[in-house]
Amino acid sequence: YGGRFHQWVMTDNPKPYGSFGNGSAMRVSPIAWFYRKQDEQDMLAVAAASAQCTHNHPEGIKGAQTVALAIRHCASHFHDQGEKVNKETILEALQPALHFSGYDIYIDKRKVQNRFDETCQGTVPVALWIISESTSFEDAIRKAVSLGADADTLGAIVGSIAEAIWGIPEEIKERALTYLPNEMKKVYYNFCS
Repeated sequence: YGGRFHQWVMTDNPKPYGSFGNGSAMRVSPIAWFYRKQDEQDMLAVAAASAQCTHNHPEGIKGAQTVALAIRHCASHFHDQGEKVNKETILEALQPALHFSGYDIYIDKRKVQNRFDETCQGTVPVALWIISESTSFEDAIRKAVSLGADADTLGAIVGSIAEAIWGIPEEIKERALTYLPNEMKKVYYNFCS
C-alpha cells in the first residue's frame, strides 16, 4: 500500500482524503464484470462509489470509471459479440473509455519506462496504451511489468482489461489461485458463480 492509504486504513474513522491515486482504477474490475450487462450509467455510478471512499478526487473517480468502461466494452466486443482480436478492434472497443476520459494513449515508451507515477492520470492511459499494443493476455502482462516503476498496480489494471479481451489462460489462472489463502479463494469462487 501507499503511505497515504496505509495512514487512512489505520485511522479510527477513515474518511476520503482527496486522492487521485491509481488504486481506484486497480480495484474496479469486479464492478465492471458484475454490471457489464446492466445499465452503463449504473455501472459508472457504482465505479465512482467504489473510488470515493478513498480516491474522491475527480481524477481518482475518472480513473476507476475509465477502467470499468474499458472492461465492459472489451468484454462486449470480444466475449459477447465474438469479434476477432486485432489492434483495430481493440482500439474500437476502447473508444468509449477514451472518449469518456479524454486520455491520450499515443505514448512514447521512453517517457514512461521506469517512471513512477501512482496517479490515475499517469497510469490509466499507459495501461490502455499497453492493451492497444498487445497480442495476448500474457503479452499484455509482460509489457506492463517490464515497464518498471509501479509495475504491480499497472499489471493489475492491464490484466483486468486483458482478461476482457483474451481471457486468462487456464494455466496462469490455476497457478495464481495457488497463491491465495482459502478465504480469498472462496470469495473468488463465489463471485464467479
